[in-house]
Amino acid sequence: MASTIPDPLPGTPSSSGAARPAPKRAGGIEAHGIDHIPDAERHGRPRDLFAVWAAANVNYLSLVVGGALVLMGLSLRQAVAVIVVGNLFWLLTGLLAISGPASGTPSEVITRALYGVLGNRVNNAIGGWLVSVCYFALNLAAAATAAFALAERAGITADTGVRIALVLGIAVLTLAISVYGHTLIVKLYLPITLALAAVFALVAVSVLRHADFSYRPAAPLTGTGLWAALIAGTTLIASGPLSYTTSADFSRYLPRTASRKAIVGWTALGGFLPGIAVCSLGAFAATAVDMTDPQDALQGILPGWFAPVFLLALVLGTIAVNALTAYSAGLALQAVGLRIRRSVSVLFDGAVAVALTLYGLLVSNLLDTVSNALQLIVVLIGPLMAVYATDIVLRRGRYDGVALCDETAHSPFRYTGGVNWAGALALCAGVGVAALCVNTLYTGPVAGLLGGVDLSLPAGMAVSAALYAVTMRNSPTVLAARDLAPEVPGPL
Repeated sequence: MASTIPDPLPGTPSSSGAARPAPKRAGGIEAHGIDHIPDAERHGRPRDLFAVWAAANVNYLSLVVGGALVLMGLSLRQAVAVIVVGNLFWLLTGLLAISGPASGTPSEVITRALYGVLGNRVNNAIGGWLVSVCYFALNLAAAATAAFALAERAGITADTGVRIALVLGIAVLTLAISVYGHTLIVKLYLPITLALAAVFALVAVSVLRHADFSYRPAAPLTGTGLWAALIAGTTLIASGPLSYTTSADFSRYLPRTASRKAIVGWTALGGFLPGIAVCSLGAFAATAVDMTDPQDALQGILPGWFAPVFLLALVLGTIAVNALTAYSAGLALQAVGLRIRRSVSVLFDGAVAVALTLYGLLVSNLLDTVSNALQLIVVLIGPLMAVYATDIVLRRGRYDGVALCDETAHSPFRYTGGVNWAGALALCAGVGVAALCVNTLYTGPVAGLLGGVDLSLPAGMAVSAALYAVTMRNSPTVLAARDLAPEVPGPL
C-alpha cells in the first residue's frame, strides 16, 4: 500500500529524518533550510567567511558600544584594553563554526546533540528565534533613526507615513538578502565590507583629529568601582561575539575537508579586527564629543558633505547585520518544528520584527522594554556558548549530520523523552548562577556582596562548561562521535 505521508517541503528534513537533497530554484534563492547539505553541494573556502563577519561588525552599534566604555568612567587606555579582551571571544564563535562543515547542518540542528530532539525545540524557540527577532527589531529601529535623519536632510518631513515607508524599505532590502540566502550573502558581503571600511576610515580621520589620546576622567575610578566597570565593559563587548551561537549556519556549505584552523581563524578575524577598529573609534570619539547621542555628536565633527554618506553607511551596516540575524532566525523557526520553507520563515520573522519596530517607534516605548530585557541576555548567551563549545571539544569536532536530521523515535539524539537532561541541566545551572551574579537591571545577591562587580559572564560560562563536560564525557553519542573518521587530520 502506498504511503500517505506527503513529501516534505524543500529545505526541511524528511519525516524519516534522512537527508533530502533540495532542488535548485529559479532566481538563485537558496533551497536548503535545516536539512543536511550533501557533499556534492559543498563549495567555497574558509577565507570567504571573513567578509561575512566583517560586514556585520563594521556598524553603528560597535561605535556606540566603544563610546559607552568611556561614558562608564574608563580612561581611553582602559577602554581600549577592554575592547581587545572582549573581542577575543570571537575565537569561540570561530570554534563553533567548525561544526558546520563537519555536520553539513546549521547550528539550529547541531544543538540537537546538546539538548535532544525535543529539548532543542525549546532552545531554538527562546535562545534562537525570540532573541534574534528582538535584535532584529532593535537594529531596524537604529537604522530607521538614521534614515529619518537622512530624509530630513533631503527636505522630507519624517511624518508617520514617511517613517513607516522607510522602516518597510529597510526591512525589504534586509529580508531580500536573507531570503536569497547563503550564496548571495557570501558574494555581497565582500563589497559591503569594503564600502563600510572606506566610510569608517573617513570617519576615523575626523575623529582622530579631535581625539584626546591621553584622556582620563576628571574623577578616575579606583578599587571596586574600577573592577566593576572593567568587567561590565568586557561583558558588554563580549556580548557581541557570544550572541552568534549560529556561526555554523554560514560555514555548513564548506567541504567537510576544509581546514579547521582556517575556519576558526577567518571567522574570528572577521569579527575581531573590525570589532577592535570600530569600537576603538567610538572610544576615541567619546574623548572629544558627547557620545550619549552618537549620531548627532559625530555629525558635528564630520565635514558637512560627508554626513549623508555616514548616515547611509549606518543604514547599510545595519542591513548587513540584520540579514544574518534574519537568516538564522528563519532556520530557528524551522528547527522549532514548523514545516515551512526557509524563505517563508524568514519573511515571517521579518514581519514580526517590523511590527515590533513600528509599534515601538510610533506607539509606545516597547523597544525600550525589549532593549532592557536584552541587557540581561548575557545571562543566557554565555552559558549557551559554553555548552556548545564544550560539546565540540568532547566530540572532537565530529558530527553525523544525517543522524542529527533524524527526529524519529530511533534517533540517537532522542536521549530520554526527547531531551538530553545533561545539556538542559548544564544550561539551566549556568543561567541560574549567572542570574545570581548579574548587575544590570537588577543587582543579584552575589553582585551585591561584591560591591556591584558583575561576574555573570565568567561564572555562568564556567559552571555550564564544567557541568556539561562532567555529565557528557562518557555519553554514548559522544563516544560514537569520537569513533567517526576525522575529515581533517590532526587535533581539534
